[in-house]
Amino acid sequence: MNVVVATLNAKFIHTSLALRCLKAFAEPEFRVDMAEYTIKDPAMGIVSDLYGRKPDVVGFSCYIWNIEETITVIDMLRKVLPNTTIVLGGPEVSYDTEYWMQRLPAVDHIVIGEGEETFRDLLRELRDERKFHFVFGLAYRKNGEIIVTPGRPKLNLSELPSPYRFEEDVPTLANRVVYFETSRGCPFSCQFCLSSIEVGVRYFDMERVKADLTYLIDSGAKLIKFVDRTFNIKRDYALEMFRFLIENHRGCVFQFEITADIMRPEVLDFLAEHAPPGILRFEIGVQSTNDETNLAVKRRQNWSKLTRTVSKVKASGKIDQHLDLIAGLPHEDYDTFRETFNDVFALRPEELQLGFLKMLRGTGLRRDADKHGYVYMDRAPYEMLGNDVLPFADLARIKRVEDVLEKYWNAHRMDRTIEYLVNGAYPSPFDFFQRFGDYWEEKGWQRIGHQLEDLFVRLWSFLQSDANPALNMELALGLLKIDYFLQHKYKPRKVWWDGERLGKKDWADDLKRASREAGLDEREGAKRLALERVPFDYAAWMESGEYRSDAATLLAILYRGEEAQAKLIPIVLPAAAAPQGRPALTPLP
Repeated sequence: MNVVVATLNAKFIHTSLALRCLKAFAEPEFRVDMAEYTIKDPAMGIVSDLYGRKPDVVGFSCYIWNIEETITVIDMLRKVLPNTTIVLGGPEVSYDTEYWMQRLPAVDHIVIGEGEETFRDLLRELRDERKFHFVFGLAYRKNGEIIVTPGRPKLNLSELPSPYRFEEDVPTLANRVVYFETSRGCPFSCQFCLSSIEVGVRYFDMERVKADLTYLIDSGAKLIKFVDRTFNIKRDYALEMFRFLIENHRGCVFQFEITADIMRPEVLDFLAEHAPPGILRFEIGVQSTNDETNLAVKRRQNWSKLTRTVSKVKASGKIDQHLDLIAGLPHEDYDTFRETFNDVFALRPEELQLGFLKMLRGTGLRRDADKHGYVYMDRAPYEMLGNDVLPFADLARIKRVEDVLEKYWNAHRMDRTIEYLVNGAYPSPFDFFQRFGDYWEEKGWQRIGHQLEDLFVRLWSFLQSDANPALNMELALGLLKIDYFLQHKYKPRKVWWDGERLGKKDWADDLKRASREAGLDEREGAKRLALERVPFDYAAWMESGEYRSDAATLLAILYRGEEAQAKLIPIVLPAAAAPQGRPALTPLP
């Protein structure tokens, strides 16, 4: 049989661990070809490629992010390959399986739950006797009736072959994300998460895990994301893995999902002392800091311990942290979500992802949707549209927060400016992002694209129009200028602000002064230095947060090309040298 396993990834750089697990288990008994596409690829192109492979069996791995696009492909594929057996698997079709069989008449079989052994056994029956009732964890059709066999016991992970050693993967390892698992299952019962359904945690053998990781690193992998639901649930296992990765990383970056409030102090101490900067990243699901909300979704969380962990990791300067929030959980209205947002933002994670509740098939929260008055999308991703305490209007406002948060905080395009704006210039970080998000929507900017310069112009336009008496406009503009200069690898040809131009002599004096500070001759300085004056003492501001206008600052930005980030050299000037006035930018239409 010619067997193809396929999926539509969210992005090209992603890889599907599921396909590789299926292929590894089915071979060498069956030759399995892998076909990976993206949800952006035209359906006709995907179908044409699959048609050219002449498959007898095609299996699709299905998730909330690709199910609707996959269905389009399946319907077309059935028409051009009427005799090909089409199989679905994955978390999206492992629940409400009869619904999917009824909705998708083009599908012959659905593999439910852990798929390696079920898919292999299905291939055996397709090749031999076609006695599908012998295959546990399978949905199929017989005489027009949908039949679902009993579930399959959990697999013994020690018996699974490695999915990480296919030769065809090696050429692209350096340019794609490798997904890796050291365990399966989750110890927690969060009712919005599919992982809550599977009880218990099973681990792969430690030595096998190390061998597979060594192979990937030796073969050129640059980013490995661990898909374990809670990587640090077993302290000794996690500590040993951290130690191994630190000793053998060779420039590879590793990302983990951890539960911060159970991270042991000795593990944190070890990482602070031994982890090289930049090779480890933590993803931490906070979701909500509201006790009533966490109780309603059966989520155990010790906020003080979580805060201790995040703060200690941040203080080490070694590990980037990505914290997750979910808007729309039970009992969390607009005001209490504002509190949650501010609680978590106060920790200053490198990235704060504001997500919206998705009512996933099979979860307890979807089952109890009526209890909380949930309305949500009928089709994937099943995002909630409102509940009994958070109407759609409030949800839409929070969406605007998410939009500008992603563009301005998570992208780290203007960290100095945003830190000033959220740390006293507005009542709270949430209030700043909300007011800016509302302004962004009012201007219609969500419907048009933007370049780097546009982001600075739009923020300045908002600050000018906001009439916020707590805002120091000279300081905000100065910080914006600094952030703009430092976003470039090469000296920008132009700037986005209008201001008083220095006379020839003043400019020449500034160039001399800045070139001397940068260790350059004036000719080289003219090529590699950008110069700008701001009417306050920048060094005092950065050191103590004190705004002093008794001295101005000459900003000398040294550009070093692709080899290194631009370097800011602030030079204190007497106050008389400060530029006068502020640019009179007209807000964009």
